[in-house]
Amino acid sequence: MESRVLSGAATISGLPKLRTQATRLNSNNNVTFTTATHLTAVSAGGNLIWGRQLRPAVLLETSPARNLKPVCASASSSPAEGGDSTGGVAPVGFLQKYPALTTGFFFFMWYFLNVIFNILNKKIYNYFPYPYFVSVIHLAVGVVYCLGSWTVGLPKRAPIDADLLKLLIPVAVCHALGHVTSNISFAAVAVSFTHTIKALEPFFNAAASQFILGQSIPITLWLSLAPVVLGVSMASLTELSFNWLGFISAMISNISFTYRSIYSKKAMTDMDSTNLYAYISIIALIVCIPPALIVEGPVLLKHGFSDAIAQVGLTKFITDLFWVGMFYHLYNQLATNTLERVAPLTHAVGNVLKRVFVIGFSIVVFGNKISTQTAIGTGIAIAGVAMYSFIKAGIEEKKRQAKAA
Repeated sequence: MESRVLSGAATISGLPKLRTQATRLNSNNNVTFTTATHLTAVSAGGNLIWGRQLRPAVLLETSPARNLKPVCASASSSPAEGGDSTGGVAPVGFLQKYPALTTGFFFFMWYFLNVIFNILNKKIYNYFPYPYFVSVIHLAVGVVYCLGSWTVGLPKRAPIDADLLKLLIPVAVCHALGHVTSNISFAAVAVSFTHTIKALEPFFNAAASQFILGQSIPITLWLSLAPVVLGVSMASLTELSFNWLGFISAMISNISFTYRSIYSKKAMTDMDSTNLYAYISIIALIVCIPPALIVEGPVLLKHGFSDAIAQVGLTKFITDLFWVGMFYHLYNQLATNTLERVAPLTHAVGNVLKRVFVIGFSIVVFGNKISTQTAIGTGIAIAGVAMYSFIKAGIEEKKRQAKAA
């Protein structure tokens, strides 16, 4: 996602589950630790234990067997018990044996799906400029996907009560507002320019933390945001596709996602991230439908749908809307799972590179002409975001180590 607001926004089904028994006693009362390789995979992050996500540090600190040296299983161990017929440990799966390759694959798919979403989204707006309705489609496809997953039990639907619903409603409302305004900006200006404006999101997050949550922000973080503000200002002054609707919408999106982050911290729950994101998507969809009907409904019924079908045909129109919604949901799921597998610094690098990829690919695909000043301003803004992310990641890592100590 654009920010780490929904820290548990999604999980990927199919990841290997850890054994419920990490140790057992052999006939000589020696401790046999047959799942040491699983803990190695867990240290890379992105794990699921009984439907809940645990951060690697938490798991390792609370594991009673973490200081035990693994020994070979007894010769009497059966394959079903975790050993093979020769007394060795169970075979190591690919995900456990090559955690770095797995994480790299997640990064690649995250970037790939994000780029495809942005390109397809903009192409739809070129012949169907109705961002409210398209935003509803994005969320609706994701909700159908989540309902289908619940139906087959992947994952099993977590129950929700009135108290949790009250906590999630503000998060979902901010999520809906930020998503709709982002799409209004995408429809109004070039994709590269919208993402340049959205590079200001760390500035709004820092301001909210300082003045709303009362957290002390180091002066180094504030100084690192100066290039971001300067770069966005330079890019905006000479952006060929600039208009106030696109600019203001992107700024409102930044503010909305900032408040989403604030409300998310108040709505921390033990519910697993896939279920949490599903409920938020359902609430956000309900929030988005009325504005879409009021603002765009009459125009769509009068000539919006007919014009789009006349240009590209009914089949392409429907398939484009379906796939853009699917890419939106999947890239958000995969983004969260990817970022949960890595350290804060790697997370910071990943977020910055993602924005660079999207801006670069959008310029190449759509052939957007940008001035030299816009290019320089965009580069300065991205560099500022990188500086801010690295400094913040370092601060978070020190806090984590202090808590661990």
